[in-house]
Amino acid sequence: MTNRREFLGRLGSGFGMVALQHLLARDGYGAAGNPLAPKQPPLPAKAKRVIFLFMEGAPSQMDLFDPKPRLQEWHGKSLPASLTKDLKLAFIKPTATILGSPRTFQKYGPQGMDIADLLPHTASIAGDLCFVRSMHSDQFNHHPGQLKLFTGHNQVGRPAMGSWVTYGLGSESQNLPGFVVLSSGSGTSGGSDNFSSGFLPTTYAGTPFRSTGDPILYLKNPEGVDAARQRARLDALRDLNEMRQAVTGDEEISSRIHSYELAFRMQSSAPELLDFSGESQATKEMYGIGQEATNAYGTNCLLARRMIERGVRFVMLMHGSWDHHSSINTGLPKQCRTTDQPAAALIRDLKQRGLLEDTLVVWGGEFGRTPMSEFRRPEDASNAGRDHNPNGYTMWMTGGGIRTGQVIGKTDDFGLNILEDKVDVNDLQATMLHLLGFDHTKLTYRFMGREFRLTDVHGEVVRKLVG
Repeated sequence: MTNRREFLGRLGSGFGMVALQHLLARDGYGAAGNPLAPKQPPLPAKAKRVIFLFMEGAPSQMDLFDPKPRLQEWHGKSLPASLTKDLKLAFIKPTATILGSPRTFQKYGPQGMDIADLLPHTASIAGDLCFVRSMHSDQFNHHPGQLKLFTGHNQVGRPAMGSWVTYGLGSESQNLPGFVVLSSGSGTSGGSDNFSSGFLPTTYAGTPFRSTGDPILYLKNPEGVDAARQRARLDALRDLNEMRQAVTGDEEISSRIHSYELAFRMQSSAPELLDFSGESQATKEMYGIGQEATNAYGTNCLLARRMIERGVRFVMLMHGSWDHHSSINTGLPKQCRTTDQPAAALIRDLKQRGLLEDTLVVWGGEFGRTPMSEFRRPEDASNAGRDHNPNGYTMWMTGGGIRTGQVIGKTDDFGLNILEDKVDVNDLQATMLHLLGFDHTKLTYRFMGREFRLTDVHGEVVRKLVG
């Protein structure tokens, strides 16, 4: 027998749960909603998606994009203390001797961009690129530097850039994750922190894919489990999760439901993604697929193009091995041979397919390198490398509303500091969000009593970058 108080309590809870489910569905959660459903940005957008070519470890800007002839004059000598007194360096002292660059540079594109001999393929597309020579970060070690680049902060626990973008825009793909991560090289210091959803629901976290075999481990059903049986199990799990969510309103339960459903759909779509049989031989050769030096990175670049064609919102290619504290004159050419041809092929391919116009592509690392030398083995003069330098380095961008064919910013004669058009990491983030249709100060998420954002308390749109 139910008394009057119990009846009213149950009735109130029932109405409350109906209202809660309606609100969750309205915001893209719950059984009736899809947290990755595509959304229109609040402002006019020039970019719909992002490919971030992350060169983990920090490529040397003065050996690739920002020539400094005076390094040759000072090779083997220490700079005056007046030039180095405020330097913060990770491993060497400001008195370390200058390391001249053996690279030769030529000017390419309509504005005469300086590009080193190590990057002939990048040089061939110079007119489609915008070089920012005045990038700046306040972090001079890898892990915090990568966190700052991708999460806007130097501490763990914040959502990554790709998570913010999929949170704001959802995804146009129903059968693949909205945010995908592809890796090559020796790995990253930041690891999964570079693509974590932080305090956002885990639906928005980056999903690492493999370029060979199963794209994701355990994607295939075990022997004896067919699609019908798998579907029945998922239906039962979904019903249980929805019952629990009706009681708790926990957003993570919605994320779990969505992840299970997406994984089921990926069992057929992901293998097709890796099937290059429909790609022409000329396309595969353009990316360097089948060549020892370029095969791995070329495969990832081609996968990135195929992913955005299928509606993936944010693709992050992490290529390690750029941390040249030693043997830079052998290590740097090797990484350029690995990445130059595939990266240029990606830009050409996107352009010829009409995808570059609304695809924002960014190339770069977490910071740059010093003009001074570092010797991990002092007895070996050929072992020279360069230390970390966040005070003025180079990245390039194209597509998605970027004003190409130009160089922004200038560093001093030794590449130690910025002289013109400083672009902080938070400025880069603000500009990317602007191109995607967001005011970076208004794309926020409430957590622990306050509104957080990717740029948090810094960042301005770089108007010179925007076409």
